Amino acid sequence: SVVEAMAKDAARVARIVNETVEEGSNSLDLSNCKLTSFPVALFKVMKNVVANIHLISLENNELKFISGEFMTNFNQLREIPVERLASMPSLKSLNMKSNPLSSDNQTTEQSVLKFELLLADE
Repeated sequence: SVVEAMAKDAARVARIVNETVEEGSNSLDLSNCKLTSFPVALFKVMKNVVANIHLISLENNELKFISGEFMTNFNQLREIPVERLASMPSLKSLNMKSNPLSSDNQTTEQSVLKFELLLADE
C-alpha cells in the first residue's frame, strides 16, 4: 500500500540520518529517498553534526522546494550541484550566502543559469 511504502521510505531516511550522526560524517546522502521536501524534524536529530555537513546529496528525489531553514542549518556546504539545478525550469533564485563554497562554484557560469544564484554576503 501507499502508506506502507511511505513508512518504508521514512524508515530509510531515519536510518541514513542516524548513521550520519553516529559516524559524525561530514556528508549526508539522501538520494533516492522520494523526498518531496526536507523533513524539518531531521534538523533536531542532526543538531550536533549539522555544522560539520559539507556535502548533501539529494539526487533522484521529488523535491518541490528547499526551505530557508534548510539553508540556515546547513551553512557549511562546500559544493552546489549547479548543473542539476540548471535543469529545474521553475527555479528562480537560490540563496547560498554565508556558505564556505569553493571558488569554482562562485565563478560558475551565471550566464547559462536560468535562475539567480546569490553567493556573496553584500
